[in-house]
Amino acid sequence: MADIKKLRMSENKIILPDQASHEQKHVQVRKMFNSISGNYDKLNKVITFGMEKGWKKNVYNLVASKNPNTILDIATGTGDMLLLFANSKATEIIGTDISEGMLAVAEEKVKQLGLQNKIKLDQQDAENLNFPDNHFDAISITYGIRNFENLDKCLQEIYRVTAPGGQLIVLETSVPQNFFLKSGHFVYTKWIMPLLSRMFSKDKTAYKYLSKSALNFPYGEALKKRFEQAGYTEVKIMPQFFGASTIYQGIKSK
Repeated sequence: MADIKKLRMSENKIILPDQASHEQKHVQVRKMFNSISGNYDKLNKVITFGMEKGWKKNVYNLVASKNPNTILDIATGTGDMLLLFANSKATEIIGTDISEGMLAVAEEKVKQLGLQNKIKLDQQDAENLNFPDNHFDAISITYGIRNFENLDKCLQEIYRVTAPGGQLIVLETSVPQNFFLKSGHFVYTKWIMPLLSRMFSKDKTAYKYLSKSALNFPYGEALKKRFEQAGYTEVKIMPQFFGASTIYQGIKSK
């Protein structure tokens, strides 16, 4: 238990792919995801034992339940959420990511399914979104928010482009509250996940970062507070698989 507390740093500490590098986090993150983009889907499936597919479907259901006309998926990665959103009645679906490598994979998926007219992709940084105020009825981020360089600034920017009455849905790693599950989660994330990640990336910084960032990112009430500080209300916390991941839902007041 002491090791868990020792590893859990302050929620304000910036976890970098390469702590020795002088490059800013967003630059390091972009390079890292470019390097693993070709194997990212396989990696994600393996380290979540395939459960992330169901969790993403839960995100889709929350978004689709309010029948949004405009949807933005930030840190869209290889575009899995966009393909789900294509089943909704939305007339505008946009995916943004900082990594051109991840966007290239997403673009290929969109083309293969003939969804070019329904889904748009754009390389953007979540800290400076190139969209008008109050524009999107729904915004989603799946396994991307912990990679932001300035979490609070990004949440404020996301709030800016959320339409009144619109919602932000985030799926991110978290830590179970049960002592035994928490201990098992620590062992898996600290030791086993990096070993599995090595199967898909020769870049040591990538698999070490994925593990360390998962253990140190604020979750539960701590992340809920950050939502509320950005302006979101009615924030809900929905643990997935005993809290190994968590879905957060926040509403922008009308």
